[in-house]
Amino acid sequence: MTQPAGEALPEELVGMSVVVDVAGGDLAPAEPIAGALLAAKRFPDTNILLAGPEGVIRAALDRCAPVPTNIGVLHASESIGMHESPVQVLREKKDSSIGVGVACVARGEASAFVSAGNTGAVVAATSLCLGLLEGVQRPGIAIPIRALDHTVVIIDVGANMQCKPTHLLQYGIMATVFARDLLELENPRVGLLNVGQEERKGTTMLKEAFEMLSQANLEFVGNVEGHEIFFDACDIVVCDGFVGNVLLKTSEGVAAKLMQYFKSEIKKKLWRQIGFALCKDVFGVIRRRADYSQYGGALLLGVNGVTIISHGRSDATAIVNAVREARSFVRRGVNDKIAAAIRSAPLPNSKSDQKRPAPPTPG
Repeated sequence: MTQPAGEALPEELVGMSVVVDVAGGDLAPAEPIAGALLAAKRFPDTNILLAGPEGVIRAALDRCAPVPTNIGVLHASESIGMHESPVQVLREKKDSSIGVGVACVARGEASAFVSAGNTGAVVAATSLCLGLLEGVQRPGIAIPIRALDHTVVIIDVGANMQCKPTHLLQYGIMATVFARDLLELENPRVGLLNVGQEERKGTTMLKEAFEMLSQANLEFVGNVEGHEIFFDACDIVVCDGFVGNVLLKTSEGVAAKLMQYFKSEIKKKLWRQIGFALCKDVFGVIRRRADYSQYGGALLLGVNGVTIISHGRSDATAIVNAVREARSFVRRGVNDKIAAAIRSAPLPNSKSDQKRPAPPTPG
């Protein structure tokens, strides 16, 4: 079934529906379409709407016949490149797959949006079209990463590069709801990423954020240093989007390099190859636990809707898991719980947020 942009969806495709951006990401459109088809088969109670060029999508679906009945098409004639300026390109490309997909959610015709495309464009489109939950000052991208033997949620990893203390406080609140409801952590511990554990460490902004988090109704464990994240110091790491994005990509790079190095060194000596064969199952466990595709993507918390931002290199497996994550978020009513948590935690006064008093009037 084809759905032109800007028109109401047919009644049979309204309800629990997830829009998948098939024009975004390094492996588009093949992998997003393949993932959408797998998701449609795995979740027959959910409509999967493919946003992208109709001709390209139709040709791919024809090669995969029979097509599940819960697959729909949202025609979008334009796509947004990974390196294009988010706000500007959204204005210029009115019929982009990101714009069309988010607009479908904004009209209430879909429950969630999944994209492996331009992160900045997804954040901008979602924030502008869906708006923020009541009381939320800035949205934050929360991503669970597997530190091999435990999971830790990092927020923010790229939505807000210049944070105020109150933004970090709200990140801690929103991520606590997310970790409790979706990751089923009963009392998640919140840590503030800093250059030392001492309370007075870091910038003025971090010192104020520390004070606010200490007074909030959270399981706040104080400042945590970068290396402690991987040694179970906390369940949630709060930081600004710049630091969080660097942390995430550095972690991914280290993990990928280690696996590459192991493979290279193992091949050099026969006894290493024998040892690897004996321990192959252990290496398999490590590889699977470090695989980002198992989580599907990162959630943009704080917006009045459900948006999953998948890794730019997401394959079909990652897209399926992103759809699974979106379904869980919707069905568990996480946004309503986040809004309630924000309402019950009034923002304290922040020195760095206050404006300087006006000078006295002469005479």
